[in-house]
Amino acid sequence: MSHPFKVSTAVFPVAGLGTRFLPASKVVPKEMLPVVDMPLIQYAANEAVEAGCTTLVFVVNRYKHAIADYFDTAYELEHKLEIKGKDDLLERVRSTLPDGVRCVFVTQSEARGLGHAVLCARPVVGDEPFAVLLPDDLIWNRRHGALAQMVAVAERERGSVIAVEDVPREKTGSYGIVSLREGGAAQADALAMSAIVEKPEPAQAPSTLAVVGRYILSGRIFDALDRTTPGAGGEIQLTDAIQALIADDQPVFACRFRGTRYDCGNKFGLVQATLRYALEDADLKAQTLTHMRRLLADHEGA
Repeated sequence: MSHPFKVSTAVFPVAGLGTRFLPASKVVPKEMLPVVDMPLIQYAANEAVEAGCTTLVFVVNRYKHAIADYFDTAYELEHKLEIKGKDDLLERVRSTLPDGVRCVFVTQSEARGLGHAVLCARPVVGDEPFAVLLPDDLIWNRRHGALAQMVAVAERERGSVIAVEDVPREKTGSYGIVSLREGGAAQADALAMSAIVEKPEPAQAPSTLAVVGRYILSGRIFDALDRTTPGAGGEIQLTDAIQALIADDQPVFACRFRGTRYDCGNKFGLVQATLRYALEDADLKAQTLTHMRRLLADHEGA
């Protein structure tokens, strides 16, 4: 009898420098940039917890202390809120993570790519299946989050699952692109993969299904990462290790998740996400709509 494919650990590679957001990211990690009133890392953590993860592993560089500080207890702040009777704010500060969820911080000593960042988490993860979330990709959904959808697929199919979405063919060179196995599983949320290619030119792209920042991976990925030859800049690519799993006949599925992805690794994506979440906030919706209409009128009249 095969063992269940149970996912209880999530890895967050957050060691990047966030140069697109300089000068703000000089002192504020890009994962701490807010969308309305929560930082990107909180949205990603919430998504992982909703999916059943109880261990959150943050792969950081030696300069990034803000993320650890954010999830730590802020005794002085909590005391001030408590004596002022600001119970609602106190509860928000204390509820960044629910009871029973632990945070582990691992240092990536040098920037050697996403694959290396994931490999740094091996001592914590062990050989069990685990999730990887890139907080830059904020996925909005009114119901079950993208990771929860993927966990359901992984546990049902007992295999690794990669989040994908369709992109225009002219943009394939910006993504990892997957190809599907002929005659493989063809359920809407579980498409058996035959290959994954990093940033192919449009003419060479095997499909327009692009990998986005959510993965559920078998523990075997660590051995594959160990064997992966570093590429340009000495970086170890996660896509190369996933391709090695596929070549070794390990089950890997592409999942078209339900939801809208906002690429908050760039400025416009962060603006888009902020508007979306403001419109979903009952206290902000009317004001946001009024302001947007005023801005549109100003621009149309310019």
